[in-house]
Amino acid sequence: MVLQDRAKATRGAIIVGAAQVFEQHGFGTASISLVAEAAQVTKGALYFHFKSKDELAKAVLEEQHAIALAAGEIILAEKAPALETMIQLCGAFGALLAEDLVMRAGIRLTLEASAFNQDVRKPYEDWIATMGHLAGQAIEEGHIKPSVDPATLSRYIVASFTGVQMVSNVLTGREDVMMRIQQMWEILLSGIIHSASGLDPDRLAALIARSHESIRPALGASA
Repeated sequence: MVLQDRAKATRGAIIVGAAQVFEQHGFGTASISLVAEAAQVTKGALYFHFKSKDELAKAVLEEQHAIALAAGEIILAEKAPALETMIQLCGAFGALLAEDLVMRAGIRLTLEASAFNQDVRKPYEDWIATMGHLAGQAIEEGHIKPSVDPATLSRYIVASFTGVQMVSNVLTGREDVMMRIQQMWEILLSGIIHSASGLDPDRLAALIARSHESIRPALGASA
């Protein structure tokens, strides 16, 4: 049991070390030596768990997806109205990008996936499907206009969020990412809220800040 726990801890340290190297250097210039140094393990220990740089990148991407899913489950468990849940999910993912190393590394690797032949569509497909389901529910709840197509809206939100966080990273290192996500929703809500819903768009957009706090348990040692 002790050996298993030690092996698990070593593997986790390697993934965090790999995330650090991939975020700083990208996949192309990252090396096994740099990862071993960042993780503070020997190359032998690293190769025991991962046979190649490709395997390391895949592990980081899988860990990123797991972190995002855990945060999403926390938000979904609150059973808030669907539109509020959609907003808080974006806030949660923004908070993770601002604070979690593995999340940031995963995003960079997603953009470089062609370099190591990795299919990175599933996390986006899962997120689009979740947002589409919530958008349909929000229409039924009378909060989103019935003329809005849930599938189209979900793809637009995911694409908008992706662009917002990427530009935030380029310009400020994501220091302003939470504010930019809130601004994204302020603009979007003015076009999709049902006129008879009685909802305040400003109050809804402000939920971004609350989502940041609610997913604190999902922020692990990699932050």
